[in-house]
Amino acid sequence: MTKVTKAVIAAAGFGTRFLPQTKAMPKEMLPLIDKPIIQYVVEELVKVGIEDIVIVTGYSKRSIEDHFDRPSQDLVNNLRQGGESKKPLLDEIRAISEMANFIYVRQKGLYGSGTPLLNVEHIIGDEPFIYTWSDDFIVSEPLRFQQMIDAYEEFNCPILSTVKASSDKDYDRYGFAAGNPLRDGIIEVNKIVEKPGKEAAPSDMATCSGFLLTPDIFKYLHQSFDILEEGKEFVANDALDLMVNDGKRVIAKEIENARYYDAGNKLEYLKTVVDFALRREDIADDFRKYLIEILQ
Repeated sequence: MTKVTKAVIAAAGFGTRFLPQTKAMPKEMLPLIDKPIIQYVVEELVKVGIEDIVIVTGYSKRSIEDHFDRPSQDLVNNLRQGGESKKPLLDEIRAISEMANFIYVRQKGLYGSGTPLLNVEHIIGDEPFIYTWSDDFIVSEPLRFQQMIDAYEEFNCPILSTVKASSDKDYDRYGFAAGNPLRDGIIEVNKIVEKPGKEAAPSDMATCSGFLLTPDIFKYLHQSFDILEEGKEFVANDALDLMVNDGKRVIAKEIENARYYDAGNKLEYLKTVVDFALRREDIADDFRKYLIEILQ
């Protein structure tokens, strides 16, 4: 079995829900305390052994490339002048560019989650890979990507990351896995139902925040593109449905001990910032006291 060492991050969206902030700064670069959102995704990928990270970008995304590049000499000189107190910061920013091999591709094609995949087909080649997003993620123990890799090594097929729906609104926001439950938290998929509503949902397992895909997905992406109805969004789930209909195995895996964060909208972003601040040893106590004061 080929080891999973590549990942694709879709980061080409305009971030319209955060305008005017995202007019000049990508939503992926919005800070969670002192790191951009996308860095948390990259760090988790690196922790599970990913070596090559392909980031599919679009207009005005140059700052993502700059962030994962080597620091400018001006910044290095400035931190050096700060002496020993600034050395940890210097080491940290230097380490960012060394985390992985970064490859950048400009997105071309129709709107939808299928397009970034077709854009990177020539880079991925004949290898399994993780496909994930730059503004949402799952915090879990073990790490969600490790849980997906473990499931891939057990079933040797594509793995869909899922979390249990937590509200009625979730059934109108996500796709849901349908199929044969193999055991608690594992479904052998026969269909992905997009935004079914609670009454029509085939399960409570919402597909979100990423896939672990095998290279045969590209065959079905091309097929899906060829039969796509005019005006319809080109989504990866349609290709997965074609794969399942062709007799290929696909597994939906519920991420254990999971907390899902969707930092792509204003309210959820603010919740994410608060949660992350309360986990930080250097600021958690003072921040908690502040929250208590203003809420009294």
